[in-house]
Amino acid sequence: MSGQVRSDAGNSADIQTAKYDPAITVSLVGVTDDTLEGVLAKLQGESFEDNRWTKLYEDQLGIKFKYNWIAKGPDQFKQKMNVSLATGDVPEFIQVDAIELKQLQEADLIMDLGELYEKYAAPLTKEVLAQDGEAPFKVATIDGKLMGLPNVRSSIDMAQFVWIRTDWLNKLGLSEPKSMDDLLDIIEAFTTQDPDGNGQNDTVGLLVQKDLFGGFAGLEGFFNAYHAYPTVWVKDENGQIIHGSTRPEVKTALAELQKMYQKGQLDKEFGVKDWGKTAETASAGKAGVAFGQQWLSAWPFQSNHDNDPNAVWKAYPLLSIDSQPAKSEISLGTTQYWAVRKDAAHPEALIKMFNLYIEKNWGETAEFDTYYLPGDAEGTWKLSPVTPEPPNKNLDAYLAISEATSSGSVDQLKGEAKVILDKVIEYKSGNQGLWSWYAGSDPVEGVYRVMKQYKDQDLFQMNEFVSAPTPTMTDKSATLTRLMNETFMRIILGDLKVDAFDKYVEDWNKLGGEQITKEVNEIHKAGNK
Repeated sequence: MSGQVRSDAGNSADIQTAKYDPAITVSLVGVTDDTLEGVLAKLQGESFEDNRWTKLYEDQLGIKFKYNWIAKGPDQFKQKMNVSLATGDVPEFIQVDAIELKQLQEADLIMDLGELYEKYAAPLTKEVLAQDGEAPFKVATIDGKLMGLPNVRSSIDMAQFVWIRTDWLNKLGLSEPKSMDDLLDIIEAFTTQDPDGNGQNDTVGLLVQKDLFGGFAGLEGFFNAYHAYPTVWVKDENGQIIHGSTRPEVKTALAELQKMYQKGQLDKEFGVKDWGKTAETASAGKAGVAFGQQWLSAWPFQSNHDNDPNAVWKAYPLLSIDSQPAKSEISLGTTQYWAVRKDAAHPEALIKMFNLYIEKNWGETAEFDTYYLPGDAEGTWKLSPVTPEPPNKNLDAYLAISEATSSGSVDQLKGEAKVILDKVIEYKSGNQGLWSWYAGSDPVEGVYRVMKQYKDQDLFQMNEFVSAPTPTMTDKSATLTRLMNETFMRIILGDLKVDAFDKYVEDWNKLGGEQITKEVNEIHKAGNK
């Protein structure tokens, strides 16, 4: 597959694409945020409930939508979702995470989609949803029944990189890092050597946000340099699956982070700063290094570049503290699943929505620059209720661009790859507002050159547990995650000594971790028989 997925999806008269006549209406719940509202501001005359996607579903499939409620932001969405789940007042089609899917199944509120999927899913839909292997379907399958349709996302796109301001490297006469020790020296220099040149001690070496982990300014990549994997399950020396946060390598990394905080290399107030506040530090040109995923060039580093065209961030592979290569921990990229209420009148309509969404973005009749990314309205795709995507589409687009550029065949590019390359070329022609596309997909400088290196050299540390949540996970995961974050935060801030990590491991096991570990290994052994 290159930048565009191809398939013989069948003609529009078959049951997979047949239009309802008269039209049907299905109930949903929705979530919007500042980013999506910014997209709508660019799409004049469109709204969350009335837009090009809602018109497409109605015109081609005869499906209309009724939103029971629309939340503003993920926190409000979670609150409203909790109420809906607790009362059983759920819409016909509902997007949930793995634990919520299990709760709906246990409450006998949703139906088995297995037979419907086989009957109504178009060939292209099945192709796309299978590209990340069996894992998304394993999570959605409970007691042998497919209880949710995976809203497929890329797993490799969850990989972490180290993003560095190269203009600061040049200003201070520093070389690009080859090891973790080199990176620690760069962080120290960015903290103490006034890289912004204003004569004040006001720069942050390493950006970190209060949640400690995540796609932006998280610490996964830092821990990975020490061969520690705190957010995933890993195999120990005996082949047993254990949680990465309990491994001794984590303690070593925490000790270094505590030293860095004491030296002022981290923002003194990072413990109370969320993603938004942390992004403001980057946008204001006060930070020089951050760990994070492939999209950081778009946010918040594009904002930094907008404010200061000399500010240039570049992604590098994770660096190792020793001679062994650092691997980026990744989990299953698919975290959301579409479930169908047991009494839904037209459950197959959900699958037909999947078919149309995938076809109009990556199929033979794709209109990528209309429905996914029209002009500068990045995020238009979010206006569709369902948003599955080919898991390797970003890397595939980069590879297509790289190949076409080197072979002189760019005029043959289609779909997503063409749209992206057009933006890279426009940036090189002087449009600084498109710098993030260059930083993402340029064949020489883009972050996906590193992603290709990760894939070619097998530098991913995949979560060893991919299945529906175990019984104790459903009950105890939130408690254990909170224990980890609070303990790690207090160690980094110096409120606890580094040896408090040992107590954390004991408490983690007592509070449910030991039982979860037992359940995880039982499921793993059963799956390998």
